[in-house]
Amino acid sequence: MTEKKNYMKKILDIFQQQGGYARMKDLKAASVQPRDIKRLLEQGYIEKVKPGLYKLPNLPEIDGIPHSFIDVCNAIPKGVICLLSALSYYDFTTFSPAEIYVALPNYEKPSQIEYPPTRIFYFRDINYKTGINTMETSYGSIRIYNPEKTICDMFRLRNSLGEDVALEGLKNYLKTKQSNISRLLEYAQTGRIKTIITPYMKAMITE
Repeated sequence: MTEKKNYMKKILDIFQQQGGYARMKDLKAASVQPRDIKRLLEQGYIEKVKPGLYKLPNLPEIDGIPHSFIDVCNAIPKGVICLLSALSYYDFTTFSPAEIYVALPNYEKPSQIEYPPTRIFYFRDINYKTGINTMETSYGSIRIYNPEKTICDMFRLRNSLGEDVALEGLKNYLKTKQSNISRLLEYAQTGRIKTIITPYMKAMITE
């Protein structure tokens, strides 16, 4: 019995050493058997994020970063938190999305993440690469578009996500002390929505 407990502790230690996450290849390299992973899953000691990626349950948040963001960024190496998820993170909307919105380059293959629920958007390179903020945590890197890029993406995809949410986001952004009009217009130019967002922006500034 003691030998079995020591073996299970060894497995859980692997997760602890890697910030609460472990990939199947790392577990196999440590001579962990698939049946043991299955047993830990069934007993609730670990959770499955996607095929080949597992995590310890109930990991604490860091600096207010939702753990769902951390799960997604670990599961999708090129994924960037975007649109409604980023808008909600910055407190620019009252809408709370049920899915995590993630951007990927349009040449990437679909990801098979099991949890949390995700909605993936495929961006052209010019829209994917710009405006990424990277936050380093003990759980790994979190990639999220900055506020200005997020607002512009919301206007760029307003027909599918709702113009009212885009307008709410812009209005709340302009109220912040950190609002930067010139930077916002730079991203609007890149996203080809400058002529669309400018009249709304001017009207809100003069209110």
